[in-house]
Amino acid sequence: MRRSLAIFLLVTTVIVIFLIHSVYTLLTLLVEDGSADAIHSAEIPAPNSPLIDNMPGYIPKIIHQTYINESVPEIWREAQRTCIDLHEDYEYKMWTDPKSRELIATEYPWFLNTFDNYSQPIQRADAIRYFVLAHFGGIYIDLDDGCNRRLDPLLSYPAWVRRTAPTGISNDAMGAIPQHPFFLRVIQSLRAYDKNWRLPYITVMYSTGPLFLSVIWKKHMSSGFNIGDGVGGGRVRILMMDEYNRFPWSFFSHHQGSSWHGKDARLIFWMGSHWVMLTAMGFMLAGVVGFGLWWIWGRMLLLGQRRTKRRDGGVWERAMGWGWRGGGKGGYELTERHEV
Repeated sequence: MRRSLAIFLLVTTVIVIFLIHSVYTLLTLLVEDGSADAIHSAEIPAPNSPLIDNMPGYIPKIIHQTYINESVPEIWREAQRTCIDLHEDYEYKMWTDPKSRELIATEYPWFLNTFDNYSQPIQRADAIRYFVLAHFGGIYIDLDDGCNRRLDPLLSYPAWVRRTAPTGISNDAMGAIPQHPFFLRVIQSLRAYDKNWRLPYITVMYSTGPLFLSVIWKKHMSSGFNIGDGVGGGRVRILMMDEYNRFPWSFFSHHQGSSWHGKDARLIFWMGSHWVMLTAMGFMLAGVVGFGLWWIWGRMLLLGQRRTKRRDGGVWERAMGWGWRGGGKGGYELTERHEV
């Protein structure tokens, strides 16, 4: 019994360790707020402040955006126009589908097969934004993000992304110098995360979208590379929600978007807003399953012991079912003990 218990506990422990290891990065994201690398309001001069001219400009003055073609829908043109009008001295690059594929085919042919075989168009739109930042540097902005002020102060951080809710970072606004270690790591990781998770929303989020980027960001930090603020450093700074779009002095304004979200997104959004409850329920379910496995294991051991006892008892009875009975003074005869 003790040996069987030890085996059961060992197997259960191995399974639990494997499961925790598989989702460890996701679990740590639940408590990661990015505050250690936050771009604080006190660091950012007010719009049109002369202090902006004294800040270093590491990131090239390039704005990147993506769409299927050059005909941007009317719903996003106002947001697009705000960024272009506020940054007349910036180079503007619109990455259409043909231009995106051409860049991958020319500069990153090792990724072309993955790029062509993404099941969702938004996955290609996600991937190209990482490649253009790693290749050219600059600032990427989603078409549903308008510019509320000039982005010059953000050029002072060699790499930055924005915080999102309920956890992690987003990929709708981010900037970097060319060849920054973080974005090189991002593009190198894309093929390994190219998996189909059945639900389109989960597949996009975890293969190329914000969840994928958040996982790579967390691994970048845990591996010790998130250090160094200069051009040669690897630190990624975090634009917090207040600085992103909550106030008149924030950098961006949000417009209607998320056109690729499907019906499964409603479930994911609900899960995201109730993650504490779902996490607690997950641990409770794991406890119930563990107790059920233990009960089944115990019953199997008990049945096995009973069968062994019956088998051993039958053998003993057969062995003892024959006795020696005296047949006379000097002789004995072998008789059956239970004879009538």
